[in-house]
Amino acid sequence: MARKVFRVVPNGSNWQVKYNGTVQSNHSLKADAIDSGRRLAVANQPSQLVVHKADGTIETEYTYGNDPYPPKG
Repeated sequence: MARKVFRVVPNGSNWQVKYNGTVQSNHSLKADAIDSGRRLAVANQPSQLVVHKADGTIETEYTYGNDPYPPKG
């Protein structure tokens, strides 16, 4: 089963939580957006939360549920 990827992304001076390009929530603080994204990711496992910096680059990633890395073999 593929992981659902939730993203915390900048939106002007605010932050959004997105899933498949659709805005799930808006926040004035990045920490609030991360909390919201984490709750969504935990509730929809297997999932991943990707947190972006203000410049749009990836800051960090969190994986929830069964992570097959490192792959067997």
